[in-house]
Amino acid sequence: MKNSILFLFLIIVLYSCKTEVESQRLSLEKEQAHFDWSAANVYFLLTDRFHNGDASNDTIINRNKETGKLRGFEGGDFAGIIEKIDDDYFTDLGVNAIWLTPIWEQIHEGIDEGTGYSYAFHGYWAKDWTAVEPSYGTQAEFESLVQKAHDKNIRILLDVVINHTGPVTEMDPVWPADWVRTGPACTYQDQETAVSCTLTNNLPDIRTDSKEEVELPAHLVQKWKQEGRLEAELKELDDFFNRTGLPRTPVNYIIKWVTDYARETGVDGFRIDTVKHVEEEVWKVFNEQAIIAYEDWKKANPEKKIHDDAFFILGELYGYEASGGRRYYFNDNPVDYFDYGYDAMINFGFKRHAIAPYKELFKRYDGFRDSLLLEDPNDPAYFMNYISSHDDGQPFDAARERTFESVTKLLLTPGMAQIYYGDEVARPLIIEGTQGDATLRSNMDWDNIDANLLSHWQKLGQFRRNHPAVGAGSHHSLEHDGTGTIFARWYDKNGFQDQIIAGAGLKDENVTIDITRVFKDVTQLRNAYTGTILDVVDGTVTVQTQRGIVLLESI
Repeated sequence: MKNSILFLFLIIVLYSCKTEVESQRLSLEKEQAHFDWSAANVYFLLTDRFHNGDASNDTIINRNKETGKLRGFEGGDFAGIIEKIDDDYFTDLGVNAIWLTPIWEQIHEGIDEGTGYSYAFHGYWAKDWTAVEPSYGTQAEFESLVQKAHDKNIRILLDVVINHTGPVTEMDPVWPADWVRTGPACTYQDQETAVSCTLTNNLPDIRTDSKEEVELPAHLVQKWKQEGRLEAELKELDDFFNRTGLPRTPVNYIIKWVTDYARETGVDGFRIDTVKHVEEEVWKVFNEQAIIAYEDWKKANPEKKIHDDAFFILGELYGYEASGGRRYYFNDNPVDYFDYGYDAMINFGFKRHAIAPYKELFKRYDGFRDSLLLEDPNDPAYFMNYISSHDDGQPFDAARERTFESVTKLLLTPGMAQIYYGDEVARPLIIEGTQGDATLRSNMDWDNIDANLLSHWQKLGQFRRNHPAVGAGSHHSLEHDGTGTIFARWYDKNGFQDQIIAGAGLKDENVTIDITRVFKDVTQLRNAYTGTILDVVDGTVTVQTQRGIVLLESI
């Protein structure tokens, strides 16, 4: 009897110890996964080109005319993205935010832009902002996608474009003249000729400047009536305008329709297209309403929310560079869009700056970040770097000849990082037979994955995700003889502290590193790139570099 009791006692003790160890491990992982948008690891994908998870929606809309190469719908959908979330593809890559191209219903016909007949697979040719594009799936599927991402501690950024409709076709009529202008084309001589104009001759420009109240377009009313939701949509509009007190101008209708996606789906932020083509005052209203909509979702779904952060607003301001500070210059007219609700801007300069050696690049971007923070400490401004994108015909490494260097520079440089789908597997950016930006938008080829390159991305991505110091920490170069650089970064924000030592561009050999400036009273460190545990001897560790990389973290 005594032996049985003793055995039971030992089992309980061992179970308690195991539980405590597991609890500590989970607590550590939670701390390591501390999220800061200024250091986010963002994966940008075109829904149609990423992964086809449900073939039944491929032809749900009749878009069967012959197109130019890679200018039609290819089958990617919400189901495909969900499948990869469930498979931990994004988690293994260290991604903590996914940016999707616009999800609302696109024009049903296509047009010839001079680059071959094209359909709106990309999501930027809106037909109806209030409906989800059927070829991608349903709103319920999208809400499931958001929730599944949240379950993996991944946030969702939804792409937004409000300054133009889709092109006009036989099936997609032009919106009324009090809603859109169809000319003149933008000439970019000053702010006026970048805002009160059309981006191209086939994209009717929303009259975002209009102060006049307008009626709903007849074609939209007819569409809603046929779909059996006219009364519901009209009631929602009445409620919105009564609640906000905003006039029924064209842009305020669209603000209602777009911010509803935050209110109804729980997306964590918007990536906003063509920022400089809309008046700053409009962005102020839009961003305020987006934040309100997201707070409404959190209040209505307390069991689903994964954080208490404010709604995040990322802008695409073509030509903006982090080196220029907060402002964008229309010739002599500087505009600070951060003053109108933006949290971050895409940095169009990184692809050029990344040509510099590692040490110079990292130091320079640490300076950019510090300058932005010092300009207005009460209104932090961030930037997001990229090496390739969906509409940048001059990426850092178009031929995919410097793939390992590309990822190392992108993921270890201060700032937010944007992975464009396929960067991590060297998806070709030059496709024979394509015209224009179609060459940048090929299908993700899941059957031909460069495993060594993907592993490199995964190791660096997980390190970046686990340590906000990488993207948002204060940067200091450490003494080092030879090629490449060794550096330390410290992060201290809102009561959370983090520190790392890393190296890039090094020779693959044993390197001894003085750690005393960063890690105090430790006996061991871990090289996250190889998983090796290193003993600290007299304030130093000796580490064998691999692919020129060292990623040191506390255990």
